[in-house]
Amino acid sequence: MEIATYLVILALVLQYPLLESRIQKIQRRADRIERKLDLILGHLDIQVAEPGLEQVAALLREGKKIEAIKVYRQLTDAGLREAKEAVERMDVAAG
Repeated sequence: MEIATYLVILALVLQYPLLESRIQKIQRRADRIERKLDLILGHLDIQVAEPGLEQVAALLREGKKIEAIKVYRQLTDAGLREAKEAVERMDVAAG
């Protein structure tokens, strides 16, 4: 390969941490906004049923929290932390 090609590849590799940092910052901001929205909805006593989450709610009622988190992740493609927090919010709201 030519030197120019190597330089382009090197530049892209060096940009990756900057892009990853920006993505993480945006994700943290989106998480904060979602938590605030959940608080507002809770304060106004508004229940928003997400499609397919009835199975998650049923597992919570049976006391199967870990299974509920697994199913939530399958339904929403959420990460483990996000799924755990969402299921815990559902558990608190139901309790």
